Amino acid sequence: MHDIRLIRENPDAFDTALAKRGLAPAAAELVSLDERRRALITEAQIGQARRNEVSKAIGAAKAQKDDATASALMAEVAALKERLPAIEAEEKDVAVKLKAALEIIPNLPADDVPGGAGEEDNVEVARWGTPRAFDFTPREHADLAPALGMDFETGARLSGARFTFLRGDMARLHRALGQFMLDVQTREHGYEECNPPVLVRDEAMYGTDKLPKFAEDSFRTTDDRFLIPTSEVSLTASVMGELLDESALPLRLTALTLCFRSEAGAAGRDTRGFIRQHQFEKCELVSVVRPEDSEAEHERMTRAAGTILERLDLPYRKLLLCTGDMGFGARKTYDLEVWLPGQGAFREISSCSNTGAFQARRMNTRYRVAAEKTTEFVHTLNGSGLAVGRTLVAVIENYQNADGSVTVPNALLPYMGGIHRLEPRR
Repeated sequence: MHDIRLIRENPDAFDTALAKRGLAPAAAELVSLDERRRALITEAQIGQARRNEVSKAIGAAKAQKDDATASALMAEVAALKERLPAIEAEEKDVAVKLKAALEIIPNLPADDVPGGAGEEDNVEVARWGTPRAFDFTPREHADLAPALGMDFETGARLSGARFTFLRGDMARLHRALGQFMLDVQTREHGYEECNPPVLVRDEAMYGTDKLPKFAEDSFRTTDDRFLIPTSEVSLTASVMGELLDESALPLRLTALTLCFRSEAGAAGRDTRGFIRQHQFEKCELVSVVRPEDSEAEHERMTRAAGTILERLDLPYRKLLLCTGDMGFGARKTYDLEVWLPGQGAFREISSCSNTGAFQARRMNTRYRVAAEKTTEFVHTLNGSGLAVGRTLVAVIENYQNADGSVTVPNALLPYMGGIHRLEPRR
């Protein structure tokens, strides 16, 4: 959510930032609505004060038996009594329109975010690892994994497209990845492990900028709760409406949860395999920090996500997203893309975003600035550390063998109960 006061004070800068996002100017319309709202508030306050003043004057006129004056004043009170509700109703209507206009405008990009129309304009800033040289033609996971326990047919029969049933050692490898991620993020990077609800109310979705714009991308229950698209929603909203002590910051939270997405905007994309599912698991990272710390925290969070790939010896690259490919609530985003030899391409496996105060304004989450005895909105950040299913895909493709087996990465052996290799099921 944007601060209308800042838009009012810097309309040109706001429109310039929107233009970088490829959006039309909006400041004039927003400021006009705000001016009308404030004018109505002032009119209501003046009218209420006048009503109180006239009411007292009526008593004085009657005490002096000045019936003409009393009658005139009573007529004025009656007119005010009729007018004030109309003013208040119009003010509420304008306020609703202003809020509705503000809440669908994406976050403004940071100064160092490159302009661009889409993913082709993202900027590669780093690369780690060397892709493995195979002495055979590597296969895509969708062709290799079914014999290892990745059962697409049963998943589809039970639930439809984009659902998968994992069996045996494949299910164990998936579980091992999630546990490994949690252990690294909690023991080495200082994130507090959480086990949050995966069903949330509208307020949590709205506060984390998933509503109203992305309602169709989420699953809603019959009792009007949402299945979380990511535990970013639950973790970030855990501080919704709070006034935090500065000494409590930074807050660093992590959770391994189920996530649910309708993939409404991904029709026809990644229809084969395990990359784009309606139900998946993800180890999420969330930070709540002081504004002056958010840029450094963004780098730290992205590094924490990259550590998982490095421990698994999976080559990847780090991209700075351009304005045209950046998410609605982000002011700056890094994507990590892992190398998939079966596809011969890098594919997204983590997205780490700094939202600034955008979510905090929607959630009304502040902290006490100790030195100044004032309050200020916190900054929130979120990232995948990592998406478990996509990491499983990367392990399968990078650690595959010519005989159709998959070697378990050394980092996961402590979690696999003596299993060193996934063998094709007979």
